[in-house]
Amino acid sequence: MPRHDPTVTPPFVEIDAPAIAHARFSIGDVVRHRLFDFRGVIFDVDPVFANTDEWYEAIPESVRPSKDQPFYHLLAENMESSYVAYVSQQNLVADESDEPVDHPAISGLFTDFADGRYALRREHRH
Repeated sequence: MPRHDPTVTPPFVEIDAPAIAHARFSIGDVVRHRLFDFRGVIFDVDPVFANTDEWYEAIPESVRPSKDQPFYHLLAENMESSYVAYVSQQNLVADESDEPVDHPAISGLFTDFADGRYALRREHRH
């Protein structure tokens, strides 16, 4: 078995990682979009952008968010429909209405709605 030579310094590998981003919102929080008229409940969080380049490039440059921030997956609703949205942290604010979100997938992921947030079902917790 080879012996470790303490006089030999191993090569260092430079890792290109994004700065640590801190999420302002959590799974179960109800939020509103800052610019567009929709709201939703967060069901997943990406610490930085994790969607396709095509999706990102489709956002008009004048409102395109930075990729180095948390992005949230929402069960979203507006006056016309329910859908899934992917939104940057800079474009979300806490929803102060204390009203539940009307999305058909909520009951599959969450249980109770209290104090403006949903409780994640036990089987979905890590």
